[in-house]
Amino acid sequence: MTTALITGATAGIGAAFARRLAGNGHNLVLVARDEKRLHEQATELHDLHGIEAQVLSADLATEEGIAAVEARLEDRQHPVDLLVNNAGFGNKGEYLEVPMADELTMLKVHCEAVLRLTTAAVRGMRDRRRGAVVNVASVAAFVPRGTYGASKAWVVQFTQGAARDLAGSGVRLMALCPGFVRTEFHQRAGMGTDSIPGWLWLDADKLVDAAMKDLTRGKSLSIPDPRYKALMGAVKLAPRGLLGGVTSRTGRKYGPR
Repeated sequence: MTTALITGATAGIGAAFARRLAGNGHNLVLVARDEKRLHEQATELHDLHGIEAQVLSADLATEEGIAAVEARLEDRQHPVDLLVNNAGFGNKGEYLEVPMADELTMLKVHCEAVLRLTTAAVRGMRDRRRGAVVNVASVAAFVPRGTYGASKAWVVQFTQGAARDLAGSGVRLMALCPGFVRTEFHQRAGMGTDSIPGWLWLDADKLVDAAMKDLTRGKSLSIPDPRYKALMGAVKLAPRGLLGGVTSRTGRKYGPR
């Protein structure tokens, strides 16, 4: 049986990946900060699907947390075949309203942790000539909208560049770019969502199904919904100056409150 490691595994997209992969017979390493919640999730998935689910409590905003997950990924005796870098968060407020310490924490989780964990996983995968990494980014990567979007743009560029460098190695890398997903993300950030149109919301389980299909097809970028594919196509055609103004207004309308 193959093993998948998922960060941010206890809620939202991470939990949807855990359900999908456990249902397909993958053993799991579940990573998050809340150890009690991790144990409850591991027990439930084991009882439902008969898989082994290891719990690893780690805060990826800290050096100790990143190092602990790196060590697990580098364990050649218990190899990880699929890494899902899903852990992430949003800050409430616009640029200069958010404390610098919070901005740097976001960059550590979204960029440094993704770089280090991907590298730790891929070295062994390349030697075995098989394996995959899914780095969860966002459609915010494609619009000029604050530190969150900038960090997710880095995830996309890093993932696609690494995928090219590893072409032919047997290792696949894919950046997953969802839109609005019904998870705990906005609530944790204190962001209002009442004004977001219903048609923009995505279901986490359906999103993961689409992402796994794109990964199987060998895509390095997945925008897993026709609505968002169309929106991102329009974004590519819009002038950057106009786009900046539109996304700024949209952020104030749909973003933190």
